[in-house]
Amino acid sequence: MDLIHPIFKWLHIIAGITWIGLLYFFNFINGHVAATMDGDTKKKVVPELMPRTLYWFRWGAAWTWVTGVVLLYVIYWRPWEGTLSMGESAGNFMFAAGTEVTQWAHIMLLVVFLAVFAYDYLYKSGLAKNLRLVTIISFVLIGGIVYSMKFCAGFDYRAFNIHLGAMFGTMMAFNVWFRIWPAQQQIINAIKNGEAPDANLAALAGLRSKHNTYMSIPLIWTMINEHTTHFAGGNLGITESTNWLVLMVMIALGWHIVFQLYKKAAKIEGF
Repeated sequence: MDLIHPIFKWLHIIAGITWIGLLYFFNFINGHVAATMDGDTKKKVVPELMPRTLYWFRWGAAWTWVTGVVLLYVIYWRPWEGTLSMGESAGNFMFAAGTEVTQWAHIMLLVVFLAVFAYDYLYKSGLAKNLRLVTIISFVLIGGIVYSMKFCAGFDYRAFNIHLGAMFGTMMAFNVWFRIWPAQQQIINAIKNGEAPDANLAALAGLRSKHNTYMSIPLIWTMINEHTTHFAGGNLGITESTNWLVLMVMIALGWHIVFQLYKKAAKIEGF
């Protein structure tokens, strides 16, 4: 297991750079360039460019997710040490020493990997038409999950950070494979055949790609906090009982940063 950790972290970073780099290419560059193309240019460029780009995009997402789950297994869950066994924890990356491990820990692990279906349902519902409302609902739900990880499941600082990151990563990978890629296949074929792409498919792919961009910045923050406890309490007026609020602040800040990046991307012009 000691060998798996560095190898899979290396693979995780390589795959993540590939995936997120292309995500930013699509959202901050490609869309604006495509808008300047006429029909004949799109018919020539899109069927050549997009399948190649989407290949690395979707497999980067898949390998990032798979290697991330392996890292959770070898660093946090560690079943051979009984980390998730009921009873008092001896102390590890998941739980502080003396924490009582209950069924809540297992429930929240299920939430990490099943919340994607609630997310998908929410953004297919009528509530998604009201951007401000659905954003507030999303933020409150995320806050409830982080709070439950910390105070109900007893996750330690590093653990609730990285498991929220895993939840975002699961949603992002789901979007790539089950929403963006299927829609893009039909869009590419339509353009190749000289037809107008289905507007609903284009809107779906664009929306879920935008969601992934908004989730990516907070996700990176959770990964950083797997390696530091500076914001866990004892610094900057942060206490052990309020450190979960730091994560919520950084989620809001991350979303604002992405919003500003979209505004900047819209202003950059070609020669």
